[in-house]
Amino acid sequence: MEDLPPVVRLVDIRESPLDVQEVLAAVADVAGGGLVLFVGTVRDHDRDKGVTGLDYSAHPSALDRMTEVALTVAKEYDVLAVAAVHRVGALTLGDAAVVVATVAAHRGEAFEASRALIDELKATVPIWKHQVFTDGSDEWVGTP
Repeated sequence: MEDLPPVVRLVDIRESPLDVQEVLAAVADVAGGGLVLFVGTVRDHDRDKGVTGLDYSAHPSALDRMTEVALTVAKEYDVLAVAAVHRVGALTLGDAAVVVATVAAHRGEAFEASRALIDELKATVPIWKHQVFTDGSDEWVGTP
Protein backbone atom coordinates (compact mmCIF):
# COMPACT_ATOMS: atom_id res chain seq x y z
CA MET A 1 0.00 0.00 0.00
CA GLU A 2 2.98 2.29 -0.45
CA ASP A 3 1.32 4.19 -3.30
CA LEU A 4 -1.84 5.04 -1.34
CA PRO A 5 -2.45 8.57 -0.09
CA PRO A 6 -1.67 9.06 3.61
CA VAL A 7 -5.37 9.32 4.46
CA VAL A 8 -5.91 5.63 3.56
CA ARG A 9 -4.10 4.08 6.50
CA LEU A 10 -5.04 0.40 6.43
CA VAL A 11 -6.84 -1.87 3.94
CA ASP A 12 -6.55 -5.64 4.20
CA ILE A 13 -8.27 -9.02 3.95
CA ARG A 14 -7.08 -11.63 6.45
CA GLU A 15 -7.64 -15.19 7.56
CA SER A 16 -6.56 -14.35 11.11
CA PRO A 17 -8.79 -12.74 13.75
CA LEU A 18 -9.25 -8.99 13.34
CA ASP A 19 -7.80 -6.60 15.91
CA VAL A 20 -9.93 -3.54 16.63
CA GLN A 21 -7.00 -1.88 18.43
CA GLU A 22 -4.89 -2.17 15.26
CA VAL A 23 -7.57 -0.30 13.30
CA LEU A 24 -7.90 2.36 15.99
CA ALA A 25 -4.12 2.85 16.03
CA ALA A 26 -4.04 3.08 12.23
CA VAL A 27 -6.52 5.96 12.12
CA ALA A 28 -5.28 7.84 15.19
CA ASP A 29 -4.87 11.51 14.33
CA VAL A 30 -4.55 14.46 16.71
CA ALA A 31 -6.39 16.69 14.22
CA GLY A 32 -9.44 14.43 14.44
CA GLY A 33 -12.41 15.48 16.51
CA GLY A 34 -14.50 12.46 15.56
CA LEU A 35 -13.54 8.82 15.11
CA VAL A 36 -16.24 6.39 14.01
CA LEU A 37 -15.56 2.67 14.25
CA PHE A 38 -17.84 -0.06 12.93
CA VAL A 39 -17.32 -3.72 13.82
CA GLY A 40 -19.46 -6.27 12.00
CA THR A 41 -19.72 -9.52 13.95
CA VAL A 42 -21.13 -12.98 13.34
CA ARG A 43 -24.60 -13.08 14.88
CA ASP A 44 -26.55 -16.14 15.99
CA HIS A 45 -29.45 -15.64 13.57
CA ASP A 46 -30.45 -14.41 10.13
CA ARG A 47 -34.04 -13.92 9.00
CA ASP A 48 -35.53 -15.91 11.90
CA LYS A 49 -33.15 -18.85 11.43
CA GLY A 50 -30.45 -19.81 13.91
CA VAL A 51 -26.86 -19.54 12.63
CA THR A 52 -24.09 -21.82 13.87
CA GLY A 53 -21.23 -20.19 11.98
CA LEU A 54 -20.14 -18.97 8.61
CA ASP A 55 -17.30 -18.96 6.15
CA TYR A 56 -16.20 -15.96 4.08
CA SER A 57 -14.53 -16.35 0.69
CA ALA A 58 -12.92 -13.55 -1.30
CA HIS A 59 -12.37 -13.23 -5.03
CA PRO A 60 -8.71 -12.50 -5.96
CA SER A 61 -9.77 -8.94 -6.91
CA ALA A 62 -11.39 -8.25 -3.52
CA LEU A 63 -8.45 -6.42 -1.96
CA ASP A 64 -8.08 -4.15 -4.99
CA ARG A 65 -11.80 -3.35 -4.91
CA MET A 66 -11.70 -2.72 -1.17
CA THR A 67 -8.81 -0.32 -1.69
CA GLU A 68 -10.79 1.49 -4.39
CA VAL A 69 -13.71 1.88 -1.98
CA ALA A 70 -11.42 3.32 0.71
CA LEU A 71 -9.89 5.73 -1.81
CA THR A 72 -13.32 6.86 -2.99
CA VAL A 73 -14.48 7.56 0.57
CA ALA A 74 -11.24 9.45 1.24
CA LYS A 75 -11.88 11.62 -1.82
CA GLU A 76 -15.62 12.18 -1.33
CA TYR A 77 -15.59 12.99 2.39
CA ASP A 78 -13.53 15.45 4.38
CA VAL A 79 -11.72 12.76 6.38
CA LEU A 80 -8.25 12.60 7.86
CA ALA A 81 -7.99 8.79 7.98
CA VAL A 82 -9.71 5.69 6.61
CA ALA A 83 -9.19 2.01 7.48
CA ALA A 84 -10.96 -1.22 6.52
CA VAL A 85 -10.13 -4.86 7.21
CA HIS A 86 -12.22 -7.94 6.42
CA ARG A 87 -11.81 -11.49 7.60
CA VAL A 88 -12.10 -14.59 5.41
CA GLY A 89 -12.25 -18.24 6.37
CA ALA A 90 -14.30 -19.96 9.04
CA LEU A 91 -15.78 -17.67 11.70
CA THR A 92 -17.78 -18.53 14.80
CA LEU A 93 -20.50 -16.63 16.63
CA GLY A 94 -19.24 -13.33 17.97
CA ASP A 95 -16.15 -13.16 15.74
CA ALA A 96 -15.39 -9.83 14.05
CA ALA A 97 -15.93 -10.20 10.29
CA VAL A 98 -15.20 -6.61 9.26
CA VAL A 99 -13.79 -3.51 10.94
CA VAL A 100 -13.92 -0.06 9.35
CA ALA A 101 -13.05 3.33 10.76
CA THR A 102 -12.83 6.94 9.68
CA VAL A 103 -11.53 10.05 11.41
CA ALA A 104 -12.60 13.58 10.58
CA ALA A 105 -12.34 16.99 12.21
CA HIS A 106 -16.04 16.73 13.14
CA ARG A 107 -18.26 13.81 14.11
CA GLY A 108 -20.87 14.32 11.39
CA GLU A 109 -18.40 13.80 8.57
CA ALA A 110 -16.86 10.82 10.36
CA PHE A 111 -20.28 9.17 10.76
CA GLU A 112 -21.23 9.79 7.13
CA ALA A 113 -17.88 8.54 5.82
CA SER A 114 -17.95 5.37 7.92
CA ARG A 115 -21.50 4.62 6.81
CA ALA A 116 -20.51 5.10 3.17
CA LEU A 117 -17.39 2.96 3.66
CA ILE A 118 -19.17 -0.08 5.11
CA ASP A 119 -22.18 0.21 2.79
CA GLU A 120 -20.05 0.44 -0.37
CA LEU A 121 -17.72 -2.31 0.85
CA LYS A 122 -20.66 -4.67 1.41
CA ALA A 123 -22.29 -3.71 -1.90
CA THR A 124 -19.28 -3.95 -4.22
CA VAL A 125 -16.36 -5.92 -2.76
CA PRO A 126 -16.49 -9.55 -3.95
CA ILE A 127 -16.47 -11.26 -0.55
CA TRP A 128 -19.09 -13.95 -0.13
CA LYS A 129 -20.63 -15.41 3.01
CA HIS A 130 -21.58 -19.06 3.41
CA GLN A 131 -23.96 -19.39 6.36
CA VAL A 132 -24.71 -22.63 8.18
CA PHE A 133 -28.00 -22.77 10.06
CA THR A 134 -29.00 -24.65 13.19
CA ASP A 135 -31.51 -26.71 11.17
CA GLY A 136 -28.66 -28.12 9.03
CA SER A 137 -29.40 -25.99 5.96
CA ASP A 138 -27.01 -23.45 4.51
CA GLU A 139 -26.91 -20.57 2.04
CA TRP A 140 -24.46 -18.38 0.16
CA VAL A 141 -24.92 -14.62 0.47
CA GLY A 142 -23.58 -12.04 -1.94
CA THR A 143 -22.52 -14.36 -4.74
CA PRO A 144 -22.89 -13.18 -8.33
